[in-house]
Amino acid sequence: MSRPDGAARPLLAEDEWRAREHAHVQRMRRWTVPYQERRSRGEKHPVLDFLFQYYPHRPSQLERWQPGPGVVLGGRGARSFLDRTGYREVDGGVALDAAAFTEKRARPVRATLALLRATASRPARLNCFGLHEWAMVYRQPAPETRHDQLPLRLGSAGTDAVVESLDLRCGHYDAFRFFTAAARPLNRSQPTRATQPDLEQPGCLHANMDLYRAAFKLAPFVPAELVGDCFELAADIRELDMRASPYDLAALGYPPVPVETAAGRAEYARAQAEFTRRSAPVRGRLISHCAFLLTQWE
Repeated sequence: MSRPDGAARPLLAEDEWRAREHAHVQRMRRWTVPYQERRSRGEKHPVLDFLFQYYPHRPSQLERWQPGPGVVLGGRGARSFLDRTGYREVDGGVALDAAAFTEKRARPVRATLALLRATASRPARLNCFGLHEWAMVYRQPAPETRHDQLPLRLGSAGTDAVVESLDLRCGHYDAFRFFTAAARPLNRSQPTRATQPDLEQPGCLHANMDLYRAAFKLAPFVPAELVGDCFELAADIRELDMRASPYDLAALGYPPVPVETAAGRAEYARAQAEFTRRSAPVRGRLISHCAFLLTQWE
């Protein structure tokens, strides 16, 4: 397919793209600056640190603004983008270079698009109740839990009893792989990386958090604002994820969603349904963007 280097592209004047750049940096610094301050003090935060530690995307990368494809940056300042990979001079300024979207870059985009479409095609399943975090500490000595600085709300025995009394229905491989050895046989399915496209569904909190991974891996061929939207969605989801966990987060200001009770499970399912609703348009934007890259830039 011919590349669109010669096609007309919208021009952003320097004051326009600098305003967008500033807005993005300030928006992301709400999250990046406190994280870096905690790190400098040697402090851990089990809720807020997760997105920086689990996903391989540094705070400096999250703050970096990029226009995405199909845009020309005008003004003398745009030449600074030539120091980055994937940009070139064009008529009127600087833009992403379609030639930099190589087959090596296209392959993971195809896989991402297939996974996103498969996930979006399924109905949401809202009956897992966040028990993946419980399964990660099942029959695990307290000092060896994933967040050993936090107490378990029900203690080790109480936590184990909840896992044994409720069905484990986790279909997300990247959560399942952290289950303890004793918990894995209790799960209704045995997800693998190979079966991920067959099992992923839009009600899963972790599948919706992973929209952030799908977005930042497209860099620089993705607008920074889309990455930021995915990050903020994931940050909100992470809060529910940990409030429904077996850990006591009261000292950090997070009231529990007690999924060991019927009322708590109902509360979790309502919140999960709301995140399913919020995630759908974000997933749709990622699907459209991946399809654009593969049809217009490949």
